[in-house]
Amino acid sequence: MPLKKHWQWSIALCLTAAIGFSFKDDQFEIIKNLEIFTNIMKELNASYVDPISPSKLIRTGIDGMTGSLDPYTDFIDEENIESYKMTTTGRYGGVGALIKQVGDYVMIDEPYEGFPADKAGLRAGDKILEIDGTSVKKKNTEEVSKLLKGRPNTEVTLLIERLGETKPLTKIVKRQEIHIKSVPYYGLLDNKTGYIRLNSFTENCSKEVGNALKELKDQYHIESLVFDLRGNPGGLLDEAVNTANIFIPQGKEVVSTRGRNNSHSQSYKTTNSPVDTNIPLVVLIDDGSASAAEIVAGTIQDLDRGVIVGRRSFGKGLVQSTRAINYNTKVKLTTAKYYLPSGRCIQEIDYSKGFNPEKMFEEMVDKPDSLHKAFKTSDGRTVYDAGGIRPDFEVDEPIPANVTISLLSKQLVFDYATQYRMKHDQIPPPEQFELSDAEYSDFVNFLAGKENDYTTRSEELLKTLQETAQKEKYDAALSSQINAIKVQMSNDKGNDLDKFKAEIKKWLEYEIVKRYFYQVGEIKESLEDDLVLKKATSILNDKNTYSRSLQK
Repeated sequence: MPLKKHWQWSIALCLTAAIGFSFKDDQFEIIKNLEIFTNIMKELNASYVDPISPSKLIRTGIDGMTGSLDPYTDFIDEENIESYKMTTTGRYGGVGALIKQVGDYVMIDEPYEGFPADKAGLRAGDKILEIDGTSVKKKNTEEVSKLLKGRPNTEVTLLIERLGETKPLTKIVKRQEIHIKSVPYYGLLDNKTGYIRLNSFTENCSKEVGNALKELKDQYHIESLVFDLRGNPGGLLDEAVNTANIFIPQGKEVVSTRGRNNSHSQSYKTTNSPVDTNIPLVVLIDDGSASAAEIVAGTIQDLDRGVIVGRRSFGKGLVQSTRAINYNTKVKLTTAKYYLPSGRCIQEIDYSKGFNPEKMFEEMVDKPDSLHKAFKTSDGRTVYDAGGIRPDFEVDEPIPANVTISLLSKQLVFDYATQYRMKHDQIPPPEQFELSDAEYSDFVNFLAGKENDYTTRSEELLKTLQETAQKEKYDAALSSQINAIKVQMSNDKGNDLDKFKAEIKKWLEYEIVKRYFYQVGEIKESLEDDLVLKKATSILNDKNTYSRSLQK
């Protein structure tokens, strides 16, 4: 065999061996296509008109390969290993702050209470101009985040621009290991109902939930519990099992996995003593509840342990595993589907025929029950596969008005809260704080001269009508009526700040409270007008409704 050919086949064979396929029928296809890939890479490197970066080119190929399968299979390079560890452990070395991009700069979105950024006096709204003497203009959040992170006990110097200050401020921040709590808040909703919010399933989150429940029981003698999993994207499978174990007995199957290989097929049962198997329980979910959150909610539902309230969950019934590759990289790949105690899999989208990100949300639509397979809970209630977890009580949260969405997306609510914080050293506790009418008028004045245009659904429909009328030659006849409607719509939009005053005020209050009382304060403020939470507490306060909900 010629030396060149031998070299190419050696690479292909080595790569095949590294992949470790056990299916002999695939071996020739793998070797053939790896050889093709190697030859293309060699020719591009040798003859392409412009210099190329082999690592970037191969990364593009890897991303294309993994991206064609599903949205969860991914290559984790050395630069992103720490970020990956953070998603599973909740820990990283850094300053402890959320950041976001606004124009050419990145600014502090929220400092975590008690962490380095907070201790150094950084505030939401601070614009980061330099990090360790280097300008970060036009750097994105990922680039800035890497500069802020580092080994604990090392220092990073920030030059920031703050509203109300005539010149930039220098802040020296001492990094530390940041551990983000999975349970950001727990407390009382009334004198007998407890509340626990779980944001993610990271390491030891089940202990946080268990400890919170024990404290609520021991110190406050709660008689019922609301467990909030809304917006929880999931995380570690073992932590989902341990979290469910808090409410169900030892030895119960929570979930089973089934993969192409037997090694990925397994049954997961509870192994610990529960904290409480009898306390009336409502679990809150929405379309942001996924994966491990769905396992917990689905198990509670399938075992008739509690009532599910909210909106249909995301529908992720796939299990990912990570494999170390080399050079401190990993591949995260989907290895199995998971099945709840009733036997159902709640996976929404079938990726077996390939993945098209542009059409993903087109497939996420409600389908009639006739297109789903029915299963039975422990006590004989009917539940369905696919399409996520369906709540026992569905509650639609109100969609913000167009004007509110515009104010939020254009950072105007955020910017006003920054100005408010500059003018007010303190405010009442979240439970007591309310923006006055005079302060709301101040907000309206603040908006003067700021770009806040938005298009309503009615305007979109009117534009479509006008275009259709032109095509069908009715535009001359309808012109005066359409123009009159446009004028009326414009007048109505001008009144939106008054029409949706109550709604806009609440969003302003959320953002302002967060400036003084951090995430805990924002949660407390948001719970006051939470329709889903109100439904949950009404169910728990009506024993007949609660018990009937769990019956066949």
